[in-house]
Amino acid sequence: MEEVTSFEKFLTLSSAEISITSFTLSLILTALLSIALSIVYIKYGSAISNRKYFSKTFILIAMTTMLIITIVKSSLALSLGLVGALSIVRFRGAIKEPEELAYLFLSIAIGLGFGANQAYITIVAFILIVSIIIIVKLFSEKDEDNSNLYVTISTKKNIPIEKIIDILSKHSSSVSLKRIDENGDILEVSFLLFVENYNQLITAKNSLKELDKEMRISYLDQHGLSYG
Repeated sequence: MEEVTSFEKFLTLSSAEISITSFTLSLILTALLSIALSIVYIKYGSAISNRKYFSKTFILIAMTTMLIITIVKSSLALSLGLVGALSIVRFRGAIKEPEELAYLFLSIAIGLGFGANQAYITIVAFILIVSIIIIVKLFSEKDEDNSNLYVTISTKKNIPIEKIIDILSKHSSSVSLKRIDENGDILEVSFLLFVENYNQLITAKNSLKELDKEMRISYLDQHGLSYG
């Protein structure tokens, strides 16, 4: 009985005061690094999804992580309670590409670093990681210029993927299949291809529409297409 009482006292007393000044400064730095990460992701990311929309979550995730770690580290009782809370709360996100998950982990790492009062290490690590991302991206731009257009096709008809690839191959220099999603009678495929000008894109779209007039086609290009 005495051991239980002693343990309860230990949980109650094992807490530390949180400096408001230090917490506020860490929270501001977390927000600034998250904004910088969002800018890097929008400019240098290669995900097909809407990067500007997805990057808005970085600030919230990093600051929330920083808040949780700051509160939890001040009390052993809260740390134990967090374990139970995490077993109940589940986050389900539509992460379709590994790059999105990598940037989410980086935003979480920012929050963890500042929450643990490791500001210098976090800032230095962030600068190095972002620098490497930019350098690798700049050196690989020449390869990416050969496949600058993302095309996502959604159709309800049972159309063989080979026919779609054949049409895209006729109106582009290269075609790379990136993703296939099948949901009942709906088929959604994503391609990475090189199209020299806007006219090629229109011709390819018209040919695809001949297979299915209700076919949905979306395009995403990072460099822009000429109309010539």
